[in-house]
Amino acid sequence: MTDPGADDHEIATRVWARMRALVLDRHERRREVCEALGMSFIKVKALRRVAVRPLTMSELTEQLNTDRPYTTHVVDELVRRGLVLREPHPEDRRSRVVTVTAPGAVAALEAERILGEPPKSMLALSSAELAELDRLTAQIADD
Repeated sequence: MTDPGADDHEIATRVWARMRALVLDRHERRREVCEALGMSFIKVKALRRVAVRPLTMSELTEQLNTDRPYTTHVVDELVRRGLVLREPHPEDRRSRVVTVTAPGAVAALEAERILGEPPKSMLALSSAELAELDRLTAQIADD
């Protein structure tokens, strides 16, 4: 129930705090996916990105918002585990391309499954409540 004396900004701030707590605290799936795959979340994130499409090291560095040496460290570990390959770019020999391997694709799918699992409290909502939540979050996401 909303406070009739609260202004829209206060209500939006309260709702945003609940959404952040829901995703980042109460139902944070990072630990679960890291334990399941036996690697840090930055490695999981890199694997998931490369599973979508091959990326150059520069593209991956940008997408991970890291520096080049750290991206190299992350990719080296994924290569060591047999989850990705790092090969010369076919058109630019100064560049390297990172591609997912078959075991890497399986691991990335498992990560997506874990990260995509909604909390039980969300699954307990009625169809109408889920439809309204879907509509509202789509509206917010379009911002």
